[in-house]
Amino acid sequence: MLKLDNKPLSYDRAFTHNDIQYPSNWLRLSSLEERNALGITEVTDAPWYDQRFYWGVDNPKQLNDQPAVDEDGKELGYTQTGLKTLWKATQSDICNSLLSPSDWRVTRAAELGQAVASTWLTYRGAVRSACNTRQTEINAVADVPALIELLFGAATITQQKKDSEGVGVVDSDNLPVMETVANPAIATAWPTPI
Repeated sequence: MLKLDNKPLSYDRAFTHNDIQYPSNWLRLSSLEERNALGITEVTDAPWYDQRFYWGVDNPKQLNDQPAVDEDGKELGYTQTGLKTLWKATQSDICNSLLSPSDWRVTRAAELGQAVASTWLTYRGAVRSACNTRQTEINAVADVPALIELLFGAATITQQKKDSEGVGVVDSDNLPVMETVANPAIATAWPTPI
């Protein structure tokens, strides 16, 4: 990020300094020497971190629920909610949103004494099963990076191919033979809606 007089500057945007108007393309066309002469400095951006999982860079939020304690270590009578609990609740919310469009079918069938089509019952059961499985998978993660991978990892990964004995396969030039496989560290997929 570029700064002038401790104020951020944006590329392709005009700015004024010492009563001189600089056009929107000046930053792109100017040399480093011209920028330095004006007092423009380049400041590195603050490191990025995912605020859903971290308090700051390299400062993960707590994974498991913990009793709240004061500075003397005395329990305060309530629990601080951990990431696992929060993300399991999110899975329940997703489950509810996937079931909601077909709730009327179940309600109508119950009110009129009719049967619900088996395809809908199968789908609804698969949604609830996926929710339970995903919550179990969340419970099993050991750390915050594993939770992030579980919830937001790529569907496939590229890895060295292994033979039947688990040894990495190499080609005639002794280079590893790579293959793309399903990511084993991601959560169970939600069923496809009907």
